Amino acid sequence: MLRSNPWAVVCAGLGVNLTLGFLYAWGVVASVLVKQFGWSATQTQIPYMLASLIFALSMIPAGRLQDQKGPRTALWLSALLAGVGFLGASVSLSVLGLALFFGVLFGLAMGFGYAAPTPAAVKWFHPQHRGFISGIVVSGYGIAPVYIAPLSHAIIERYGLAQAFLLFGCLFAGIIFALSFLITNPPASWTPVVLSYGKKPTTTPQAMKDFTPGEMVRTRSFKLLWTLFLLGTFAGLLVIGQAPRIAEEIAGFEYGFVPVALYAVANFLGRMSWGSLSDRLGRGNALSFAFLIQTVVFFVFEQLTNPALLLIGKSLVGFTFGGMLSMFPAACADLFGLKNLGVNYGILFTAWGVGGILGPLLGGLSRDLTGGHTVSFLVSGCASLFGVFLSFLLRRRKKDAPEKI
Repeated sequence: MLRSNPWAVVCAGLGVNLTLGFLYAWGVVASVLVKQFGWSATQTQIPYMLASLIFALSMIPAGRLQDQKGPRTALWLSALLAGVGFLGASVSLSVLGLALFFGVLFGLAMGFGYAAPTPAAVKWFHPQHRGFISGIVVSGYGIAPVYIAPLSHAIIERYGLAQAFLLFGCLFAGIIFALSFLITNPPASWTPVVLSYGKKPTTTPQAMKDFTPGEMVRTRSFKLLWTLFLLGTFAGLLVIGQAPRIAEEIAGFEYGFVPVALYAVANFLGRMSWGSLSDRLGRGNALSFAFLIQTVVFFVFEQLTNPALLLIGKSLVGFTFGGMLSMFPAACADLFGLKNLGVNYGILFTAWGVGGILGPLLGGLSRDLTGGHTVSFLVSGCASLFGVFLSFLLRRRKKDAPEKI
C-alpha cells in the first residue's frame, strides 16, 4: 500500500478533479449536439442539469462514506461510474441516453470523486491554511476544460462525439483509480502542517465543536452559507452551460472552445487565489468582493459586443465563481469542524445542485423563448447583488459561536 504525505494528497486530489471537470467543458458538447444532431438549446442543458443535480445530491452519501471509511472507497466507485457512464453515453447519443449515462452515472461519479479529496487534504494542514489548500485541490476541476475543451473539440472533429465519450471514459476511470492510492486521511496522531507564509488570521471563525449534520442544518450560519452558495452557483453555471453560444451570438466569436478554455483558466486562478485571500481577509469579506464583481459584469454583459471585452467579462465571472468553490468548503470547516466535514460539506453542496438546475435552465429557456440572453443576465446580476448583501451578514457573524447563530 502506498504511503501518503500531505502534498501527495493535495496533488492527487487536484489530479482527480482534473478528470471530473469535464462537466465544465459541456459547452463544447452542447454546441455539437445543436449543430450536428439538431437539439434545441434547452435540450442540450438536460444532461448537464441532471449531472449537476446528481453530482450535488450524491455528495451527501459520498461525504458520509469518506468520513466513515476514508476517501479510497469513494474514489474507486467514482472510477467505475465514470467509465460506465461515458461508455453508455458513447452508444446512446439521444436526450434520454445522455440524461441517463452522462447525467446520472457521471453525475454520481463526480459526487463520489469530488467528495473525497478536499476533506482528506485539509485535515493534513493547520486550520489557517484551509482556504489555500481547498483552493489547490478544487482548482483541478476549474482548469480541466483548458485541456478537455480543445482536446474534445479535436477528437469530435476527427472521430465523432461517440468516440470522444469512449476515450474520455477509459482515460478518466484509469486516472481516478490510480490516484486513489495516494489519497488518505491523516493518522490520529498527525500534527497538522503549518506553512511558512503569513500569520494565523484572526477573522476566520473557528468551530466550537464538531457539528453533526443534524446540528449543522439547524443553525442560521448553515442557512446563510447555503443561500450564498446557491446564488454564486446559479450565475456561474448559467455561463458555463452555454459559453460558446454566448460568445458567438453576442460578439461574433466563432471558436467555441476558446471561451470555454479561457473561462477555465480564470476559474482555476480564482480557486487558487480567493481561498488564500479569504484566509487573510475572512470568508465574508472575500465573498462580498466576489459577488460585487459578478454583479457589475452581469449588468453590462449584453453590451460587451467586442470579442475581447466579452472574453474579459466571461473571465471575471469564471474568476469569481472559481473562488467561491474554494471558499465554501473552508467556511464549512471553519464553522462546523473537521470530523464530519465530508457529509457536512456534501449537504452544503446541494446548493450547487439547485443552482446547476436553475442557472442552465434559465439560460436555455431565455435563449429559446426570447432569442437572446438578456433575461438570464439580468436575473444573474440581481442574484449576485443579493449575494453582496448576504455576505455582509456573514461578515457580521464572524465573531459569533456557531451555536448562537
